[in-house]
Amino acid sequence: MPVEHYENFPVASILMPRRLRPAVEAFYAFARSADDLADEGDATPAQRLAALSAYEAALARIERAEPPHAPMFERLAQTVREHALPMRPFHDLLSAFKQDVVVSRYATYDDVLDYCARSANPVGLLMLSLYGQADEDNIRDSDAICSALQLINFLQDVAIDIQKERIYLPLEDLNRYAISPAALDHPDARPRWRALMRFEVVRTRALLLSGAPLALRLRGRIGFELRMVVQGGLRILEAIEEVNYDVFRRRPQLGKTDWLTIFWRAVRMKKSLQSLRDNEKLSSPGAYHL
Repeated sequence: MPVEHYENFPVASILMPRRLRPAVEAFYAFARSADDLADEGDATPAQRLAALSAYEAALARIERAEPPHAPMFERLAQTVREHALPMRPFHDLLSAFKQDVVVSRYATYDDVLDYCARSANPVGLLMLSLYGQADEDNIRDSDAICSALQLINFLQDVAIDIQKERIYLPLEDLNRYAISPAALDHPDARPRWRALMRFEVVRTRALLLSGAPLALRLRGRIGFELRMVVQGGLRILEAIEEVNYDVFRRRPQLGKTDWLTIFWRAVRMKKSLQSLRDNEKLSSPGAYHL
């Protein structure tokens, strides 16, 4: 299953039990197609919002136990019924996609986190619900992991988002480092840009680590897959540091050797994270091997 359309969605991997893969594929199809409605093609903003509203109407039909009008929503309805899934996460995703159509700047970090709470956190909640693990502590840590992964994607894709006339870095942070939104990649701003990105990386890493205990609590395949996810996020942050935060000329990505590193780190992931989060070296590249 391709992942380029919706990178934060945990597609059905070989680690997932076969019985759950159709459910995750139904999630993914919904999220990917809705995301494409918000981002792809030449539709006007009004047309995009109307298409997403039609998706909301389809979700409402599922909630009323009425027959859906499209095969994708038939599969989603069956998945919701079979696994007794909450509907709120699907509505939250649509809310975030609608926001992408009309909002291109975020004033504060809290504003960005609010977006993440609807664009990324619902995925974690759906996965926990699918595995029957959606208790309060697990949801809290899952939210931290999912929001951090969304933030990591923003840090990776600053240059790509600019082409879409979007900036997900908080404007309050740009102001703090005296960087104009209109000149993020200007040569004169590069020293300040590196300082800003270092700040963003350190804060995002701390958020990801705050949720990492979930990957150790969950047993079996879901736990190991989540350890891979956490280690993958940490490795991307390292890659951003390794290019000296210049994501304009080189987008940090994971290669084959990175995946070997991620797998090995996931296997050896330590059970105690507090000392690492408190370590003074937390802000130094390469010091985050759980």
